Amino acid sequence: MSTPFYVSPQQAMADRAEYARKGIARGRGLVVLQYADGIVFVAENPSRALHKVSEIYDRIAFAATGKYNEYESLRIGGTRYADLRGYTYDREDVTARGLANLYAQTLGNIFSSGAEKPYEVELLVAEVGESPAEDEIYRLPHDGSIIDEHGSVAVGGNSDQIGSYLGQRHRDDMDLGEALRLAVESLGRDSGGNDRTLTADQLEVALLDRKRPQQRKFKRLLGRQLAELLDGAGTPAPAEGGGEDAAESGAASDEGAAGAEDGSKD
Repeated sequence: MSTPFYVSPQQAMADRAEYARKGIARGRGLVVLQYADGIVFVAENPSRALHKVSEIYDRIAFAATGKYNEYESLRIGGTRYADLRGYTYDREDVTARGLANLYAQTLGNIFSSGAEKPYEVELLVAEVGESPAEDEIYRLPHDGSIIDEHGSVAVGGNSDQIGSYLGQRHRDDMDLGEALRLAVESLGRDSGGNDRTLTADQLEVALLDRKRPQQRKFKRLLGRQLAELLDGAGTPAPAEGGGEDAAESGAASDEGAAGAEDGSKD
C-alpha cells in the first residue's frame, strides 16, 4: 500500500497565498487618497465599461484590483447587503466597517477552503465622513484580513513602490487637483525606473465628495472635467443637465448592469 502524499497545513496555506498574490500583482494599479473635501479613487483602466471603482451606498464606495469576475461578484453581493440593511433598518446603519466585515468573512472562508482556489483580488472599501477625521478606508487582501488605512493606499501591480511614493508626498489638506495629479504620477512609476505619463483615456477616476449637496456623495470624473484637473486648470464647474449622475455606474439601483464576467486581470 502506497503512502498518501502529505502537505502540511502551513505549506498549503503558504502556497494558496502565493498563488493569490501573483494573480493580484498582474492587475493594474489602483490608489485611494484622502483630500481636503473627500476621498479620490484613481485606477489605471482604459476600459469604459468594466469598472474597478463603483458606488455601494450613499457615502460608501468600492474599489478592487485583480480578477474582474471575482471582484465584480463581491461588489454585487455588497450592494445587495447595503440595500437590504438600509431598507430593513436605517440608511445610517449601512457603514463601510460593516461592509468590510462582510467581505472579510467571504474572502476568509474562500481562502481557507480546500474546495476552491483563493480569490485573486484585493479590495478597498471607503466611506466619507462629515470631516476628514471621520473618513474611513479599509483594505482587504485575498485572505480576508482587514487593514484600516489612512491618507493614501495603493493596491495591484507595483503597489509597494507606489505606496512608498505616495507616503512621502501625500498631505491630507490637498485639494482635488493636487491629489489627482499625485495619484497619476504614482501610478506611472515603473519598477524598472522607466516612468510613464498616463493620460485621461487610460484612467478611471471617481470620488466621494463630502461637499456635494446630494445624499449620494459618489461621482465620476470624465472627459473635460478630468482633463482640466490633470492639466492643473483648477476645479471645473459640474456638468449641466445631471449627466454626471447618469454616467455613474455600480450604484445600488443598477447592480445588475455589470456586464458579462471577464477572466482577465484588470
